[in-house]
Amino acid sequence: MTDRKTVFITGASSGIGGATARAAVAAGWNVGLMARSEDKLAKLHKELGEASFIVPGDATDLDAQTAAIAAVSERFGGLHAAFANAGMGLDTPGTETGDPEEWRRLIDLNIMALLYTAKAALPELRKTRGHLVLTGSVAGKIHISGSIYGASKWFVHGYGGNMAQEMREWGGRCTVIAPGMVDTPFFSEPKPDKLKPEDVADAVVFALTRPERASVQEITVMPTG
Repeated sequence: MTDRKTVFITGASSGIGGATARAAVAAGWNVGLMARSEDKLAKLHKELGEASFIVPGDATDLDAQTAAIAAVSERFGGLHAAFANAGMGLDTPGTETGDPEEWRRLIDLNIMALLYTAKAALPELRKTRGHLVLTGSVAGKIHISGSIYGASKWFVHGYGGNMAQEMREWGGRCTVIAPGMVDTPFFSEPKPDKLKPEDVADAVVFALTRPERASVQEITVMPTG
């Protein structure tokens, strides 16, 4: 299976991460799947079979991500893409009424864990002239009243543009995927009229499968309704 390309995905047990794993395998890729929920990962591995490899762990732990990427690279003979997808929102929005401890968890996951994915993956991606994909948000492109979550995604968009500039120096690519509202476990209530995780997954696979001459630096996906 070493002739297949391999993508490492954080937040892979459900939502956008799980849908991307399915779409990538359907497109002929191997997938390395990282999330805290070992039970959900095991279920997904059973569904996807030998094209998948699970590495349970916490994305906010740099050592855990480094070990996971090393294990995935060894299992499949290299790494061609990394998708920093793990993220969270806030239960208590705003600054005056917000919870600083919750802010810290958000920064650790939405920003630090994303940086850890990049730091751990880049040495492997250099070998393959590979691809870094980041989950941004439309909230990182517009101003939303008092939104700390949105501000974390502004970081992702800025960092993604900077990494696209850096990676092009050695033939690598970086893409930010910016969805609008998606019907995922991210929200406590279903959003049936919004995007499905599969819509975002399709955008990720589109970016990953462009010819080497084409660098898709950002894809915005909005619900029609």
